[in-house]
Amino acid sequence: MHDIAQTPAAPVAFDFKRDLVAMLPHLRNFARSLARNPARADDLVQDCIVKALANIHRFDPETRLRPWLFTILRNTFYSDIRKRRREVEDVDGAYAARLSDPPRQNGKLDFEDFKVAFAKLPLEQREALTLVGASGCSYIEAASVCGCAVGTIKSRVNRGRRRLQAVFDGNDAPEGDDSDSGRQSGEPVARVW
Repeated sequence: MHDIAQTPAAPVAFDFKRDLVAMLPHLRNFARSLARNPARADDLVQDCIVKALANIHRFDPETRLRPWLFTILRNTFYSDIRKRRREVEDVDGAYAARLSDPPRQNGKLDFEDFKVAFAKLPLEQREALTLVGASGCSYIEAASVCGCAVGTIKSRVNRGRRRLQAVFDGNDAPEGDDSDSGRQSGEPVARVW
């Protein structure tokens, strides 16, 4: 007959999930000692288990499971405390009602408004603003492209900018004469359509 006491016990195979389930009562007790609230303690245990399962590849079976799980639970508890310091409790929603998030489409709407205002400018001003403002040409380069004097380009750009500003300010009426002729003030404007 064999004496059972003399036979060496076979090492118990490590089963992470089985051992994790066996640790649940210990984790609950530790969580309750930290949180002092049974519902919060259960949440801590649940968060701990989720993190442990997500990081099972980091656990070394040669080490003990209990300290590893307790460390996860403790770190989760302190992380939650730090996070809650930055949070504002707003039970009745009064704080949230005061918050606003500006619409993200304003840039698109502003650009549409600009296109409408830009289309209202005379052709010479649109051309000068496009060359100098959008294309980055110098006044000399723009004058060369348009076949006019540098002063004329400067004048067109200045009047175009003023007129755009007037449209954005709600004053859509043109300010004085927009033609490039060298007429004197008070002379009639002859336009060829």
